[in-house]
Amino acid sequence: MAKERQKIEIRRIDIKDVEVLTKFRLDYLEEMQGIMDKNYKEVLYSELNNHFKSEMAQDRVFAFMAVKGESSVSFGAMVIKKIPGDSAKPVYLEGDILNMYTIPGERRKGMSSLILQELINEAKRRGINKISLHTSKDGEKLYRKFGFSEPVYPVLEYIVP
Repeated sequence: MAKERQKIEIRRIDIKDVEVLTKFRLDYLEEMQGIMDKNYKEVLYSELNNHFKSEMAQDRVFAFMAVKGESSVSFGAMVIKKIPGDSAKPVYLEGDILNMYTIPGERRKGMSSLILQELINEAKRRGINKISLHTSKDGEKLYRKFGFSEPVYPVLEYIVP
């Protein structure tokens, strides 16, 4: 694995690289939710591309990718949310990790760990107070290794019909 890591370069994804971020997001969604209708996928691609460009321009999303040779093989992004404070602090910054994804042939080689570490380092630089994420069972072990745990407060959600 150490040899594999030596061949990997971690790069920041910026606005000019948004298409890579969008492609990985679509790959992730299809892997988790199934193959999408071609027409819907085209609409979603356009919407995601515009969304990521807008959010990056406003500094509310940052992302990293692992590059092996000339190929992007892994990525992770973080969405930044400004949360009204409480008696301890007037404002909090929270980061939501957005679908860490590694292409199937490159999994279990440590790239997600490298990406996750970069996301955490950047979150610290930006003063983000808490990082959260949704994970698959396959990904849970990685996040626990980095110190992610159950939420302090119970989490409930409501899907608006």
